[in-house]
Amino acid sequence: MAAKAPMKKNLSAIKRARQAEKRNTRNRVERSKIKSIVKAVETAGEEEAAAVLLSAVKTISSARSKGIIHRNNAARKISRLTRRVNALSKA
Repeated sequence: MAAKAPMKKNLSAIKRARQAEKRNTRNRVERSKIKSIVKAVETAGEEEAAAVLLSAVKTISSARSKGIIHRNNAARKISRLTRRVNALSKA
């Protein structure tokens, strides 16, 4: 974890630091959810992979629209997961 910054001098800087800390916590949780759902898709069996993929796409797209991850990063993750699930269904 990152060390806390020194105390700010003015009220607006204090408020911005408080907001940044809240956002950092919220974004960390969302990124963790993405990692968990990606792992769930990768370990899912052939039958359940498609259902888990839909959930993963929804989670990744939501994080992308909130600005938690970059749009290209989201597209890349969705593309790779979709290819993996399609390969499972063909095999």
